[in-house]
Amino acid sequence: MGRRGYNYTGLRAPPLSNHSPHTTRGFNFSLSKASPPPENELPDAPPRGPPRFQPDGDFFAWTTSTEVLPYDTSGIPEGVVVCALPQFSWFTLEQVVDLKAEGLWEELLDGFQPEVVVQDCYEESQLHQSIYQLQVKLLAADKSTVISEHSVSPTEDLSVYSHQWKEVSHVFSGYGPGVRYIHFLHRLKNSFLNDFFPTRFTDSSVVIRAVRSGS
Repeated sequence: MGRRGYNYTGLRAPPLSNHSPHTTRGFNFSLSKASPPPENELPDAPPRGPPRFQPDGDFFAWTTSTEVLPYDTSGIPEGVVVCALPQFSWFTLEQVVDLKAEGLWEELLDGFQPEVVVQDCYEESQLHQSIYQLQVKLLAADKSTVISEHSVSPTEDLSVYSHQWKEVSHVFSGYGPGVRYIHFLHRLKNSFLNDFFPTRFTDSSVVIRAVRSGS
């Protein structure tokens, strides 16, 4: 499926206290993922074979896991014989960002409390009504105390065939002092029925955005 890169980039601004009350400054830090190759570059999967529950790719710096779900027979009338059913699975990717290790300092994190901007994109694969979940937590120094969190679990409209890319975003602000880590987790639902059908994703990012301006 091609290699996917994950890169950290950081730009450190001078200390905010050195600027006049009416100066606007910024500090940006991002975790980003390169876009997947165009669809026509992807090799064809074999038409039949053992079940697959995880997409190909280089998921460097991510912790991944797969949860295979039981077959869903809820919509099948009694007495009906079904030759084959799709089997769904959740593919989970998560990553913990150490903000101090990436160049942010305690005065900025606790006093200024910069905005934390989360963005992600997933394909409307129409495999199921629930194909995507996102959970982002701002954690304290012990990596377990949750200072703030945001979760998304949209329900897809299967009545319209679109296969569009959908963007998910959220901005954390005014969350209080003590944030030292960001835990980013998203889950994508895949399906296998003689072939592997994934829900694709791209452009996952967490940006620390600090802007200081006078009143």
